[in-house]
Amino acid sequence: MKALISGASIAGPTLAYWLHRYGWDVTVVEKAPAVRGGGYPIDVRGTALGVLDRMGVLPQVRAAHINTRRLTFLAPDGKVAGGIKPEEITGGVEGRDIELPRGALTTVLYDAVRDDVEWIFNDSIATLEDHGDGVAVTFRSGAARDFDVVIGADGLHSNTRRLIMGPEEPFNRYLGYCFAGFTIPNDLGLAHEGLTWSAPGRMATVYAAGCTDTLHGFLMARRPQPPLAELGDAAAQRALMAEVFAGDGSIVPRLLDGMHTADDVFFDVVSQIHLPAWSRGRVALAGDAAHAPSFFSGQGSSIALVGAYVLAGELATATDPAAAFAAYERQTRAFVRQNQALADGGGATLAPATDRALWFRNRVLLKLAPLLTATGLLGRDARRATTALTLPDYPASRSLASIAPRPA
Repeated sequence: MKALISGASIAGPTLAYWLHRYGWDVTVVEKAPAVRGGGYPIDVRGTALGVLDRMGVLPQVRAAHINTRRLTFLAPDGKVAGGIKPEEITGGVEGRDIELPRGALTTVLYDAVRDDVEWIFNDSIATLEDHGDGVAVTFRSGAARDFDVVIGADGLHSNTRRLIMGPEEPFNRYLGYCFAGFTIPNDLGLAHEGLTWSAPGRMATVYAAGCTDTLHGFLMARRPQPPLAELGDAAAQRALMAEVFAGDGSIVPRLLDGMHTADDVFFDVVSQIHLPAWSRGRVALAGDAAHAPSFFSGQGSSIALVGAYVLAGELATATDPAAAFAAYERQTRAFVRQNQALADGGGATLAPATDRALWFRNRVLLKLAPLLTATGLLGRDARRATTALTLPDYPASRSLASIAPRPA
């Protein structure tokens, strides 16, 4: 059985690893020239840690742990409003959950399967034609090939999803914010800590990924309408953020200067994807392409790992792709729904829209966080959501790979 996976971030390499383990012939196509490094810090916790453990890469991922020990919140005037441990916000477990740069995770996952499957970089899917017993794929390079299944693991703005389900807009739940992430030199002397400055509708953050000479910068702004015109225009993205944060002080000028010179700026809207189904025919979706929860949830990478593991396992044990896709969705949809719900109110916590809301966060939440954590109230929903699915075991006894190949 031949599988084409579009996307080489988190869900794609994870899916490739497990399908290869089950005897599939796997090809991964990625529009970028290589696996992307860098990126802002992400979290892996709960059930997703079990996926990494079963892949044998948990030690490498844990070695990249940033171990942010404190987040300091700054008021609009730059004064310290309060501090908090990251686990007090995320509901995570100190010493168990992992925080690492997104690029560090993608590199570990890629290295785990780089020599076992076919990788095609600098290309993408142009057309898909599902014949019922296979999928004919034409790449933008002009190459044409046939596959038994195609999996879109190509992110929030998935090209694969567009090809099988149409425009993104009906499935995109915009959460009212846009953001830009990039790296800058660590000239602030930070180590294992983050600074978060907030004003009504705006947030600026710097994270020190351990004791390094690099800081992860992050700017987020409330926008009533999604800035879609800026998505494909790097200059317009920088101009928008410069306009929104013009005149702000504290760490903001340093971040704006760094954004204008950084070569790794990643800009996007804060959105979720809600689909009535995650597959159509012999084409399925995984990770953000199927169910992006937004970074407000803190669970995008974790549910991508879990979903890819389940999808591969169902393909390995089902009698046909349709049954596998249905079982994959049945196994994981409730888990995804719970984790998507963690994003509710995320904007109000990170970048409150009004002065009163900002005061409430700084004066009440930050002061009460230790008490709420001690009683188990703060982060309770997150703890439940991140562990809401128990990983199934998949003995590949009825593997699709053993089914007679379709006629040529």
